Amino acid sequence: MTTVILLTVTGLVSGLAIGIVVKFYGTTPNPLEEKLLELVPGANCGGCGFAGCEGYAKAMAEGSAKPGACPLMNDAVVQEICALLGVESEARKPMVAIVCCSGDDDHAQRMAFYNGVNDCQNAMLVAGGGKGCVYGCLGLGSCARACPYGAIEIRPNHIAVVHPELCVGCGKCVLACPRRLIKLTPKSAPVHVFCSSPERGALKRKFCSAACIGCRKCVKEAGEDQVSMNGALAAINYDNPPDAGVAAACPTGALRTTAVMESTRG
Repeated sequence: MTTVILLTVTGLVSGLAIGIVVKFYGTTPNPLEEKLLELVPGANCGGCGFAGCEGYAKAMAEGSAKPGACPLMNDAVVQEICALLGVESEARKPMVAIVCCSGDDDHAQRMAFYNGVNDCQNAMLVAGGGKGCVYGCLGLGSCARACPYGAIEIRPNHIAVVHPELCVGCGKCVLACPRRLIKLTPKSAPVHVFCSSPERGALKRKFCSAACIGCRKCVKEAGEDQVSMNGALAAINYDNPPDAGVAAACPTGALRTTAVMESTRG
């Protein structure tokens, strides 16, 4: 009985102490932040650049973040937040992730078979992974596991493929890829270069038949300032992208349309 009384008294004293601390030292809720919290999606995907939706709402209330950074917000919600904050809305460009590699098992030479922890970072520690191209996708699913929306599929032939209709452009896969093969691109862009190797064309063809070989045919086919060469690797100017027809000029298939990317789903 004595123990019960002691525990009860201790609980009452502790509760009273906590109440006093909260009353005199607790922070006053910010009404604007609370309204913003009601409008953010609550997915906590990190696509806005903050740790979660609460952090993003707080940053907007403090004026250190702009509305529209969240990839899940529709335009109506962005407009409502802009009205609350008294700021002008800015045009948003929907983004989608792409895996800049074509080196699946049908095209890329495999030097060894990795048998270990099913993780790309761990595979890189074992002689750089199993593929001959040290810039190629390892296909072990680190990006797919990081994606909160199930937008990345790991094909049986060891390559990751993004399904653009599911991708919201949060960027978590970009951070998860140890080879930095994944990048965010405008969803409206019709073509992408599915290769990341900066090596000379002859060396790339030694390990992958679908690599960009730096032949410059796409540059000649595209309009002015639409495709450029970064050494031996073609690069799309996403501010002035070429139309889908330029993909036909690529002899290896490294330059492909998003439509082809989607239609190759396994």
